[in-house]
Amino acid sequence: MNAQNFIDHLNMQPHPEGGYYKEMYRSAAIMETAENRKRNVCTAIYYLLQNKDCSHFHRIASDELWFFHSGTTVEILSIRENKLESQLLGNDWEHGETMQICIPAHTWFAAHLPSENGYALVSCTVAPGFDFEDFELAKQAELLETYPHLENIVKQFTA
Repeated sequence: MNAQNFIDHLNMQPHPEGGYYKEMYRSAAIMETAENRKRNVCTAIYYLLQNKDCSHFHRIASDELWFFHSGTTVEILSIRENKLESQLLGNDWEHGETMQICIPAHTWFAAHLPSENGYALVSCTVAPGFDFEDFELAKQAELLETYPHLENIVKQFTA
């Protein structure tokens, strides 16, 4: 399998943050969030990055779990407590990779393939469920104003 096989077979579409996605699950159960919004209890997508694609800095209102399925290592960069954190998603445990990562709600994060070559297929599960109303794509100027010490990374992972 290669990236295009997955994109075609799963009928994936371009994602606004970068890469490709296909929603696979949206629970029928509905809940009310702390912000008094009605959301599905849980949602899940397949998500694919290839070559130099990246997921630009964004944040959502819920926790998001990433699960590695196939391909090469994904680096997830998040800004927590004013510091940049890097986590490797993959199956090479001897080199610090893990097959599951949780990004807490309201955390700015981005993702890419450190090798800039190949592809990675992952699943992302969000609870309470994902809604584009809760999605915020970072604006470069605003992120630079808040995190000037992360200028190079912010410029690399914002449009």
